[in-house]
Amino acid sequence: MPFTLATPLHSELIVKKSRFIGCVQPAVDRAAAQAIVDSLRSEHPGAAHVCWALMAGGQSAANDDGEPGGTAGRPMLEVLRHHDLESVLATVVRYFGGIKLGAGGLLRAYTDSVAQALAGASLLPLVRQRGLHCAVPYAFEGLLRREIAAVGATISEVRHDSMVHFSFTLPEPSAAAFIARLDDAAQGRVAWL
Repeated sequence: MPFTLATPLHSELIVKKSRFIGCVQPAVDRAAAQAIVDSLRSEHPGAAHVCWALMAGGQSAANDDGEPGGTAGRPMLEVLRHHDLESVLATVVRYFGGIKLGAGGLLRAYTDSVAQALAGASLLPLVRQRGLHCAVPYAFEGLLRREIAAVGATISEVRHDSMVHFSFTLPEPSAAAFIARLDDAAQGRVAWL
C-alpha cells in the first residue's frame, strides 16, 4: 500500500562546505510540484542547484538541475520509491561550498538529504477513493445521509429534484459493501447513476 505525507519535512546537511537543504512534501501532480520548485528558486536566488524528484499519480519525474547526470534527481527518486511514497515531492537546494564532491559524494549528499527529512515522518496510508452518484426518494434521504456518515464518505453535492441526488466519495474497499447495504435498507429504491 502506498503512503503519503501530511506535512512538509525538512533537513539540512553540510558536506565539504556545500549546504544541502532538503524537503519532502505532499504534491498532487507535476504542475503543483513545478510551482513549488519555482518558489524555491525565488526563495534561494544564490543557490547553485534546486534538484527535485516527484512520485505522483503513479508517475515519476526527476531533475538534476545542472548536477552531473544521475547524481541528484534519480537517487532522490529512489529514496521515495524505497519508502513506497505517492503524491510526494522531494527537493534539495544546494549552495556550492567551493569543493567538488565527485559523483559518489553528490549521490550520497542528495540521497542523505531526502532520507534525513523522511527520518521522522509519519506516513499516511493512501486509500484509493471511489466516486458514487445516486438518487433516492425523499423518504430515504435521512437513511442515506446516516449511511454516508457511518462509512466516513465525503459528500460533494446534494440536489433536490423529483428525487434527492447525492454525489460522494468513499474508500474503494468499502464501496461494494456500502452499495449492497444501501440497496437492502432502501428496498431497491436507490438509483445508482
